[in-house]
Amino acid sequence: MYKYYGLALFAVILDQWTKWLIVKNMELGERISVWDPWFGILSHRNRGAAWGMLEGQMWLFTIVTVAVIIAILYFYHTEAKGKPLFQISLMLLLGGALGNFIDRLFRGEVVDFVDVYIPIINYDFPIFNIADAALTIAVVMLFITIILDEKAGKKKVKK
Repeated sequence: MYKYYGLALFAVILDQWTKWLIVKNMELGERISVWDPWFGILSHRNRGAAWGMLEGQMWLFTIVTVAVIIAILYFYHTEAKGKPLFQISLMLLLGGALGNFIDRLFRGEVVDFVDVYIPIINYDFPIFNIADAALTIAVVMLFITIILDEKAGKKKVKK
């Protein structure tokens, strides 16, 4: 059961290491094109939540993040036992939440750097980081887990 904590730790370390590389090696606003114009590394800071919402509300982010972390740990130890996909989802969620929480605590802002442009719909996707990616992947995995659990529950009822 505790082996999955390593996944959360890996997400936090990868997130913090990539952010450190950005802060140490790039000027704020500097962009390195990787696959122009679709993908680049852009040094950006975010004092809010996703898409810059609630900018400067650090007290709110602290309360919400601590509550989310407590909820993740509760569900991990009570509901996710014997469900590897659920456990992995929750640990990715924990790693992502901790990664951005560390930034807010020690920098007062979150370091974002992945810059994606979607030409088909002419959309400049909001700049994100490894923690954001872990959170997004975790939420998708949680939805899949819920759907699979519901299907398994319906099969049991039919038998």
